Amino acid sequence: MSLNDPQWGNQGNNSQGNNNGRKPDQGPPDLEELWRDFNRRLAGLFGGKGGGKPNNPNNPGSGPDFSPRFLGSSVGLILVLLVLAWLASGFYIVDASQRGVVLRFGKFQEVTEPGLRWRLPYPIESHEVVNLTGVRTVEVGYRGSEKNKVLNESLMLTDDENIINIQFAVQYYLKDPVDYLFNNRHADETVMQAAETAIREVVGKSQMDYVLYEGREQVASHAAKLMQDILDRYKTGIVISKVTMQNAQPPEQVQAAFDDAVKAGQDRERQKNEGQAYANDVIPKARGTAARLTQEAQGYRQRIIATAEGDAARFKQILPEYAKAPQVTRERMYLETMQQVLSNTSKVMVDAKGQGKLLYLPLDKLMQAAGAPNANNGANAAPGTEANARSTTSPAGGNGAAPVGRSDDQHSREGLRSRDRDGR
Repeated sequence: MSLNDPQWGNQGNNSQGNNNGRKPDQGPPDLEELWRDFNRRLAGLFGGKGGGKPNNPNNPGSGPDFSPRFLGSSVGLILVLLVLAWLASGFYIVDASQRGVVLRFGKFQEVTEPGLRWRLPYPIESHEVVNLTGVRTVEVGYRGSEKNKVLNESLMLTDDENIINIQFAVQYYLKDPVDYLFNNRHADETVMQAAETAIREVVGKSQMDYVLYEGREQVASHAAKLMQDILDRYKTGIVISKVTMQNAQPPEQVQAAFDDAVKAGQDRERQKNEGQAYANDVIPKARGTAARLTQEAQGYRQRIIATAEGDAARFKQILPEYAKAPQVTRERMYLETMQQVLSNTSKVMVDAKGQGKLLYLPLDKLMQAAGAPNANNGANAAPGTEANARSTTSPAGGNGAAPVGRSDDQHSREGLRSRDRDGR
């Protein structure tokens, strides 16, 4: 207070002297004067009289001195204000996404819902506000960006004794604020340690190709389940929402060799696919051809068997008829045979002995019609079935075709009839 006194160090030369009537050579004021000055100022602050000057017996108009009664009432008012301010410090606000945890002398007391809340002021009670709906993230193997790698976290050993570099992020939220605050000293670090432990266990039981290519989603889901089991055993009050695999690759030292191995594997798979496609094209065709040939052979077999059975049945039917009329049956069989044989030949049989009208034979048409069957079946024809065509001229000496008369077949039939009559 002495430093703020406007009279401190003032060496004026007025007739009454400075610093409440002191002479210039008296030096700084004593403690009694300072106390009276403090009381005067305090009384002026609370509306007391005589706050402008200190109490002086030689100056009755300077105002009364600061009495103990007034000092006691002022101190009481100050204490009341301090108590009110202390009680007001117990109010706090909890948002809709938060929960308040009240502590009494450091011990858990209750969990408060969102809104304006009040507790006993410090140091009797204190509170902690915990956000339950906010999603928190823990990064394992990197910090902020995939380029900022943390190798002691990301390098892991697989089941086939290969080292891979894995970077992943874990997202989680809180379900129980009490467990989160009191069961573990550092819950966020516990999440990171549980995540690293779980992913190392999953990777250590898997093959390198499965982790890098085939089962990245399965590895992440299995690791999330294992993390949740660990955190539940620790009673952290944390729920794992998602595990995202950011990057999985071999170490940089062997990246080039690994790329070559991957390219070779891709070439192998491509060639296998090409061979399989060729096999899928050739094998069905071969099987179809084999099935067709088999069916054709079966058809030919059935046709030959049916023909033979038909011939045998027909022979069995002809035999009784032949026994009844041998000549007629023999002649009919001969005619049917000759008709069958001559229908496949291009030769024309005419009788040169008979007399009759001129007959026009379209030889060109007959040759064309008989050309194709003769080429296929002419070699199989019986040599005894051919007969010599006899060409004659007309009695008038013309060049036209001779009239048709009796053929050698008629003479043959007559000889057969005569032998049949002789046999009888």
